[in-house]
Amino acid sequence: MRILISGASGFLGGNLVERLRGHGHEVTKLVRRPARSADEATWQPAQGQIDPQVVAAADTVINLSGANVGGKRWTAGYKSELRSSRVDTTGTLARAIRKLPEADRPRTLLQASAVGWYGETGDTPATEEASAGTTFLADLCRVWEAAARPAEDAGVRVVLLRTGLTLDSLLKPLLPLFKLGGGAKLGGGRQWMPWVSLPDWLGAADFLLEREDISGPVNIVGREQITNAQFTKAVAAAVHRPALLSVPGPALHVVLGELAGESLRSARVVPAVLERAGFRWAYPTIEGAVQATVNPEPAASR
Repeated sequence: MRILISGASGFLGGNLVERLRGHGHEVTKLVRRPARSADEATWQPAQGQIDPQVVAAADTVINLSGANVGGKRWTAGYKSELRSSRVDTTGTLARAIRKLPEADRPRTLLQASAVGWYGETGDTPATEEASAGTTFLADLCRVWEAAARPAEDAGVRVVLLRTGLTLDSLLKPLLPLFKLGGGAKLGGGRQWMPWVSLPDWLGAADFLLEREDISGPVNIVGREQITNAQFTKAVAAAVHRPALLSVPGPALHVVLGELAGESLRSARVVPAVLERAGFRWAYPTIEGAVQATVNPEPAASR
């Protein structure tokens, strides 16, 4: 396929580009600076500007753009950036697709979203049919997904990738603490924690790229639903250290501000669409996924 991708400089995007090219696809990366090679194309999503011919040349568009939710404290300014970095990019691509003649439109838009859509679910399992929550992240996901509607209205297959917490991103700041025996659960540790390994996220994206019968929201999370306490136990076992501590909720709020609420929120997200479609997880359990992430074999995530 000829694939146009935004967000290729991010963690997931960079790994996905490598995988797609390894499978023989032709990938063009959208960049906001002047293009430096034939596999790049310049756009300015904040101004809604993109070359329509770049979009028309693609069989599939993959949009993974968006500022890092955990990158900074949630000031009013950063909340605005989180929103604009998602809505501007998604809207620019979706409107460009809609404006093309029908014969020139890409067949598919794989559109990033997140499990934040569900907000607080408590112990209730949330499939893709569950409505949006009432938290800041839920509202962010709602407007993010809505920005892709022009492409859907134009008859393009739109898949909303409601992604869980990726283990690599989670473990990067935590591993040094766990290796020193300072691993700790957050609050009581009873909150459900939607997670996904990098190999399974990449596998799901590849799977959804090919499955033209699947559209709409898809929960890209691990097959096993776990609590924060179970996650903490799995990481401690992988590094052969105890993890007997817990971080009280008030202390998290001092360090993280409003973002702490998301760390303590319970979201029991179920990958119902992937299960029904017959997707096979490389790491269906948290123990195996954490072990593979902490102690990777050569090319284990490719």
